[in-house]
Amino acid sequence: MTRDLGPAPSERPPLGRAFGRLWTAAAFSNLADGLVRTAVPLIATTLTTDPLAIAAIGALAFLPWLLFGLPAGMLVDRFDRRVIMAGANVLRGAAAVALAVLIVADQITIWALFAGVLVFGLGETLFDNATNAVIPALVAPVGLDRANGRVQAAQITIDSFLAQPVAGLLFALSLALPIWLGAAGYVVPVILALLLPSAAGRPLRARGDARPAAAISTRSALGYLWRHRYLRALVLFTAVVGSAFSFAQAATILYFLDTQGVPPAAIGFVTAGIGIGALAGSLVAPFLVDRFGRGAVMLGANLLAAVSLALVAVAPGVILAVVFYALMAFAVSTWNVPWGALRQLIVPGDIFGRVLGVIRSLTWGLFPIATLAGGLVARVDLRLPYVIAAGATLIATLLAARLILAASRQTGPAPVGADSAQPNSSSSS
Repeated sequence: MTRDLGPAPSERPPLGRAFGRLWTAAAFSNLADGLVRTAVPLIATTLTTDPLAIAAIGALAFLPWLLFGLPAGMLVDRFDRRVIMAGANVLRGAAAVALAVLIVADQITIWALFAGVLVFGLGETLFDNATNAVIPALVAPVGLDRANGRVQAAQITIDSFLAQPVAGLLFALSLALPIWLGAAGYVVPVILALLLPSAAGRPLRARGDARPAAAISTRSALGYLWRHRYLRALVLFTAVVGSAFSFAQAATILYFLDTQGVPPAAIGFVTAGIGIGALAGSLVAPFLVDRFGRGAVMLGANLLAAVSLALVAVAPGVILAVVFYALMAFAVSTWNVPWGALRQLIVPGDIFGRVLGVIRSLTWGLFPIATLAGGLVARVDLRLPYVIAAGATLIATLLAARLILAASRQTGPAPVGADSAQPNSSSSS
């Protein structure tokens, strides 16, 4: 018995113009985000030398996902998703303009930056959640891996190779310039989001569920995630492995500066090299899924990540350290593409926003804690977090191997309120 490997590359249906608009909106949004996210800590260094205050900016960026992830999902499931995307960027654009005006007026304070970061994060939870929810309405199931790969590739390319260096150069010219440009960048996604087809704004209905979307409560969405044994188990695995990655990366800059002897001025080349690996993973993942199946690719990506983490720990020089780190970034991106497509395939469209909000709150909410723990361990030895993370990732992956491989057998969403023994989740245990 042979396994269907999916359509050949020449037979893949095009993703379509509507997806092109969505991709462009996401690209401009990522550009604006990257400019602002890079500039705000730089501006903060002109106001304070307190390391805790600077670190708080990074911590505050995660806070909206912890506090607003689920409410954002509720909004995305209840209202027109195009309007949510547009409104999120109006909100972020207004915050950027306010910060730029304060800078020009020489009235900027660290507290204003804190407030700005919170607003940017709030807008991110809305825009990213809505973007993920809209993709299945624009792309056929066979194209979900390609669509997610292209969105992630754009994000990595813009963040690693465009936004960060441009923001640094603009900051050198004027403190407010990258903020002004970021504010302008938020305008384009507003227009493109509103130009998406009206069907993209409405939640897709789950098969067998005749209830109106408004009748499906948040409790139902939470219940769906809890009863879907397969999805629940995979979310738990993702939280464990994602925390291991955050644990390992806690002292990355110090690892390259102190252990590998990279000059501070050359750190940008290190991050660019890592970004190449992440970009390659995003581009290659859809083709690997077509060739080997989603489950095999997800399993292989995690095994490769574990090996790469161990290799980073023992790298004898900076070149190999960058290569191994880029290999880890390749593995993470290769996992992210089919994992994103799998969520879109499994979760009914009318509760997708809320389920995604719960998933990200559970997973991303652990990352700051894991990062702090990794920083404490790095005080002993800067290589040690990579060793521990490699072991944790390998053990978790081996224990969950059957679970991960079952991803190839997931065929689509079950009706909301269906029993956990539905066919597409019976493989979990």
